[in-house]
Amino acid sequence: MASAQVRSTATELTRAQQRARDWAEIQERMLVPLYEAVYQRLEVGPATSVLGLGCRSGLALLLAAARGAEVAGMEPEGELRSLAQGRRLRVLADVHRDASPGAPPPTTHSLVTAFENLYCAADPQALVRSAARLTLRGGHVVLATWGPPERCQSAGVLEVARRLAAPAASSASASAGRRRGRGRRYDPFGLSAPGKLESLVVGAGLRPDGSGRVSCPFAYPDLESAVRGLLSTGAYDAAAAYSGEALVVKELTEALHPYRREGGSVRMANVFRYVVAQAV
Repeated sequence: MASAQVRSTATELTRAQQRARDWAEIQERMLVPLYEAVYQRLEVGPATSVLGLGCRSGLALLLAAARGAEVAGMEPEGELRSLAQGRRLRVLADVHRDASPGAPPPTTHSLVTAFENLYCAADPQALVRSAARLTLRGGHVVLATWGPPERCQSAGVLEVARRLAAPAASSASASAGRRRGRGRRYDPFGLSAPGKLESLVVGAGLRPDGSGRVSCPFAYPDLESAVRGLLSTGAYDAAAAYSGEALVVKELTEALHPYRREGGSVRMANVFRYVVAQAV
């Protein structure tokens, strides 16, 4: 029994390592147009201090650093954080961890971003309030999420994750699965409706300061890379925990077929939306 548990733990670790590598090597670059649009709009440079909340393996931070900015990130303990640190980035597991009596307050920054983790956060409003507390007065917070589903060809592909996950009202078994960290079901388009991001900004005491939409096509050299890249996002974790990874891979592969091009590449046109807010 003990040896079986060790094998299971090793398998899970190997899978997590592979997912993290797939994110860093395949999927993360899909959002580069979003990162660059925000940095250009806010004139990120040597005078900017950037904190990336949920920075994953850190590509957005590397791009800010290339513009001369001072950068730091926050990412929970795990393989993605290890990859970010391997890129010589300063990434904390929790910026509030040392907030004990008498300890200095967390460092504040002129720009705090939530590029990838807002729409999958358990409590988006709490995340935005945390971002506000970590922003210098006069500095900016940037929140990003998927654009309208009708403008995102990946919407149909992401539907596989929703359909194969446990029912929303779910049972005790699904709740137990979430407690074990096997994936939480979420709606990637839950914050895409007009006014949703703005309401989070106002609820955190920030002042809305503009918004934008950015084309972020998801392009892969082949079908296998597309499946690996999408699985690395975490959107399919709950579906794999509930329905089994083999079924998720099968249905995801089928959903991707309409987006295959001559030569075998895969391309889906998508739009992401961001909101800029100022700390007052």
